[in-house]
Amino acid sequence: MKDIAIFGAGGFGREVKTIIDSINKIKPIYNFLGFYDDEIDKGTIINGYPVLGGLNEINQIKSDLALVISIGDPKIKKKIVSKITNSKINFPVIIHPNASISPDDVKIGKGTIVCEGTIITCNIKIGDFVIFNLMCTVGHDTIIEDYCAFMPSVNISGEVHIQNSVYVGTGAKIINLLEIGENTIIGAGAVVSKTLPANCTAVGIPAKPIKFHNQ
Repeated sequence: MKDIAIFGAGGFGREVKTIIDSINKIKPIYNFLGFYDDEIDKGTIINGYPVLGGLNEINQIKSDLALVISIGDPKIKKKIVSKITNSKINFPVIIHPNASISPDDVKIGKGTIVCEGTIITCNIKIGDFVIFNLMCTVGHDTIIEDYCAFMPSVNISGEVHIQNSVYVGTGAKIINLLEIGENTIIGAGAVVSKTLPANCTAVGIPAKPIKFHNQ
């Protein structure tokens, strides 16, 4: 079995632990060691498992460890990954057994998390460190770049291109043949019916940018 730990001991990190449990129920693959988190004291017990330290401890590990980065905010997640310099750390793809992913030309990058009930159809390219929370859908010929995060029940239609570090709130819908610029935030419940620029926050039905921000 492979040793595995989770960076991020908040709510989503605890949910990702349940995905690892579900994978192990079908076939024992992972030996779960605990959590890493720079904001929680080392030794704290969370759902029966210890917080093992933070980034400093990760970079001192001397044996192979699969590490799942369970942080929703793309900027924070990107910063954390950039600070992990230990060659003993690898970033597995974690897919809930009850997610549906087509075998027809779907590529998924390292560190990506796919939660229960998510449906990913065909001819789709997904980058590194992407999160699909519960019950998301992704349509054909879609491209999703690195560090994007999709909260529960996000629906992405076919032939959409979503650039780096996009965050999409719960229940948002993205219509087909659109492009979403990098670092953009889409509010919960929004319906995106037109292409959105980079570095904006867009909300509403139809979704419109309400402000622009730095990267």
